[in-house]
Amino acid sequence: MNCESVLHQIEVAVKTIIEIINKLEVDDLQKRPTFNKQSIGELLEHIAVICEADWHISNGATQEEMEKFYSNVSYKTLESIEDGLITNFRLLKNNYMNLSDTELLSQTTSFWGLAFTRYEWLLEILAHVYHHRGQLHAMLVHCYKKDPKILMFE
Repeated sequence: MNCESVLHQIEVAVKTIIEIINKLEVDDLQKRPTFNKQSIGELLEHIAVICEADWHISNGATQEEMEKFYSNVSYKTLESIEDGLITNFRLLKNNYMNLSDTELLSQTTSFWGLAFTRYEWLLEILAHVYHHRGQLHAMLVHCYKKDPKILMFE
C-alpha cells in the first residue's frame, strides 16, 4: 500500500488550509454564514482535529471515548488552529508510516458500524479534510467575499 501518496495529499490540504488561516483576521472566526451552523472558527477547529480524531475512530474508539476526546479539544485562536493542524497531521503520518501491510489491510469498525481497512480509513480522512477545506473556501468566497487567492491543488 502506498500511504505516502495519500499522506502527501493530506499534507497539501493542510498546507493550503494554513495559507487560508494566514489570510484571516481574528474577527473572521466568529462569522457564521448560516444561522445554527458552524462559524468559520468552529469549522477550522473541526478541521484541525480531523487527523487525530479520525485516527482514533479508525482504531475502533467507542462513542464515549470520542466524546471525551472532543471535550478536551480547544482550538480557539488562529495560531492554535494552525498548530493543531500541523501536530495532528504529523501524528497521523507517523502512525500510518509505522503500520505494516498486514495492519493496513486489517479491517476496523467505527462506533456507528462502518467497517473499513485502515488504508480505506486513510482515504476517508483525505476525503474528510478536502471536503471541509472546500466548505471553508466556499464560505469565505461566497458569503464574505474573502477569496484567499491560493492554489488549492498542486
